[in-house]
Amino acid sequence: MSDAIQALTRRLLPVAAVIGFVAMAAPAEARGPDGIADVAEKVIDAVVNISTTQNVEAKNNSGADKNSNDDKGGQERGSKRGANPQLPPDSPFSEFFDEFFKNRRGGGDSKGNSAQKVNSLGSGFIIDVSGVVVTNNHVIADADEINVILNDGTKIKAELLGRDKKSDLAVLKFTPPEKKITAVKFGDSDRLRLGEWVIAIGNPFSLGGTVTAGIVSARNRDINSGPYDNYIQTDAAINRGNSGGPLFNLDGDVIGVNTAIISPSGGSIGIGFAVPSKTVVGVVDQLRQFKEVRRGWLGVRIQQVTDEIGESLNVKPPRGALIAGVDEKGPAKPAGIEPGDVVIKFDGKDIKEMKDLPRAVADTAVGKAVDVVVIRKGKEETRKVTLGRLDDGEKAVEASLKSTAPVEAEKPVTQKALGLDLAGLSKDLRTKYKIKDNVKGVIVTGIDGDSDAAEKRLSAGDVIVEVAQEAVTNAGDVKKRVDQLKKDGKKSVLLLVSNGNGELRFVALAVK
Repeated sequence: MSDAIQALTRRLLPVAAVIGFVAMAAPAEARGPDGIADVAEKVIDAVVNISTTQNVEAKNNSGADKNSNDDKGGQERGSKRGANPQLPPDSPFSEFFDEFFKNRRGGGDSKGNSAQKVNSLGSGFIIDVSGVVVTNNHVIADADEINVILNDGTKIKAELLGRDKKSDLAVLKFTPPEKKITAVKFGDSDRLRLGEWVIAIGNPFSLGGTVTAGIVSARNRDINSGPYDNYIQTDAAINRGNSGGPLFNLDGDVIGVNTAIISPSGGSIGIGFAVPSKTVVGVVDQLRQFKEVRRGWLGVRIQQVTDEIGESLNVKPPRGALIAGVDEKGPAKPAGIEPGDVVIKFDGKDIKEMKDLPRAVADTAVGKAVDVVVIRKGKEETRKVTLGRLDDGEKAVEASLKSTAPVEAEKPVTQKALGLDLAGLSKDLRTKYKIKDNVKGVIVTGIDGDSDAAEKRLSAGDVIVEVAQEAVTNAGDVKKRVDQLKKDGKKSVLLLVSNGNGELRFVALAVK
């Protein structure tokens, strides 16, 4: 041993001794509860790998990393093609993995172009011994062939029973082999507590069944991936390929489906998200019964009740979902719900913030008559609404945008208020700003760059429909209403604003 190595060894020995002492002194609980191994042993045979094949036209893109995997918005998208482990360039394992994944991609012509099959590996779990599997929709999206691989390596062709893009869930069916298979049941995700231990099992990086454990970091997370975001956040290691795999509690019940991660590298940094079992159960039941999800539809556009809007509408404390627009063919219209109403309760459920309403409506049966409690001009009112079906509602919204109402000629009269240049809606201005004929109000033709209106992102071409919940038809009406609100000592003025297509929103501007 050289003098340099001996000197380095002498320096490292005390550190090693300290590390060993700390490790021995650490309490056993730091490794997690003892029941993790028992749970994993009980449920792991119910967790499957999902293998899909898609025929694509591949081209050789010189300089591109063929093993890269798109991870849009931090979402985990399965293990398509090259979800191989990211190893340092000088790693002794890099040559092995490069050769392994090269062989998986198949061959091509002399220029590297070919019509070839792209393989993808994700995760899923069996919920019925008849061969019913739950996974993520993005794991099997665009697949030409789907196979389920059991924990013992048995590979079985599967068919798609149904999928739901909004919740990113899918249900598969396969014919089970003669041997006994294991199924798991759902638990109650509403009973989860922050800090509770959970177990994730899946197929990260195409390596096969892997068990990780962590705690529930947060609940009701909204990551802007869809209209019904309500994720469980966990620090249990979830990586590419874990998509569609189950998240278990310590009773061995599925309390979530691992769906997304936030990671700059594609590997776990301790921020993973799972769809809660309460959502999964409802979606899976409908997919098994109807092969589609039938959600309730209210027929409104909503926005958050900010402090300024709450003050303007006399909603104290600020809460609920503000109705910004009502679809002419939707269920809310005949029930008497109007723009400016604030929904605070739906079918007996409290609506504390805007995102609570879409979830409550979607979870309610189509055709059910429900009570909707709103605050209108400071007073509570109850409206009875019979819900429609969401898909029909989406078609109705598209149709309602195709208006053929006659154009009303109006001589523009220019005024300035709240940092806005305002004018009546003349035929020329409708044409210039592409304003549909059914949009009524006062058009914004200019914005003071230092005004609150600019900060709230009003722009030329927006149309002011109401001021303080009163309709305006010309620029003089707006000026008169704003002046009156100033005299009344109001700190802000609430505007109902439309874009050129007739989509409404409320904007509260400071009165100076």
